[in-house]
Amino acid sequence: MAIHIKTPEEIAGLRIAGRLASELLDYLTPFVKPGITTGELDKLAYDYTVNVQKCIPACLGYQPEGMTPYPATTCISINHVVCHGIPGEKKLKHGDIVNIDVTIVKDGFFGDNSRMFIVGQPTIAGKRLVEATWGCMWAGIEAVRPGNCFNDIGIACWEFIKPLGLSIVHEYGGHGIGRVFHGEPHVCHVPITAPTAKFEPGMIFTVEPMVNAGKRHIMDLNDGWTVVTKDRSLSAQWELEVLVTETGYDILTVSKGMPEPPAWVKGWKKPTFA
Repeated sequence: MAIHIKTPEEIAGLRIAGRLASELLDYLTPFVKPGITTGELDKLAYDYTVNVQKCIPACLGYQPEGMTPYPATTCISINHVVCHGIPGEKKLKHGDIVNIDVTIVKDGFFGDNSRMFIVGQPTIAGKRLVEATWGCMWAGIEAVRPGNCFNDIGIACWEFIKPLGLSIVHEYGGHGIGRVFHGEPHVCHVPITAPTAKFEPGMIFTVEPMVNAGKRHIMDLNDGWTVVTKDRSLSAQWELEVLVTETGYDILTVSKGMPEPPAWVKGWKKPTFA
């Protein structure tokens, strides 16, 4: 299937949806503290998405073929959970590393964004992994420019992580996004041997590496959704939406509260918010 090149009108709609997804994470940030349950965070996300942002929670009821409907607004993945952690009664505690993944729909356009949080007093290992994964994602994004190809993202992510003794999950990757939640292309965060498409202005997709402190191998739990590291090592993930421009890239999931990119990033500067 061909990669859809977005029109200016579609890009404008996706900018709004992306900003709203990032602002939802801004809203949740002060609540991520010891003692709160993941279910309470999920309810806060639902109420804000529906009642304040006037958006649709895209994950709630989401059902890929052969799977059970996803039962929550957010995916909240703690410590050794790689992705798709289902919110519930679990309370956050000091030192936990937590990924909150949110997707909203605004006027038919999807906004998909995830962010890492360190609860209370960080551990050395957790802080290191969270920061390394942030850098890994940005290394991949920095490879985005017309003339390069999607495999350059995987090469850049891998070259960033390999010297740190960490590993990247192979089974999951980024994806095209627009009026559909998951579209072409699939974005690998490790190098592959098959040819990949070249970047063209108007392409929009996510970059979202999952990085493990131990080995890359994963396993599914029996709830039909939750994915964990096989060796129970910590895992982290960040996700941003990327637009290919005429000269490089732009970030669509941007808001006042999103973290600043690493100092070495040259292709994008966080805009100033009033």
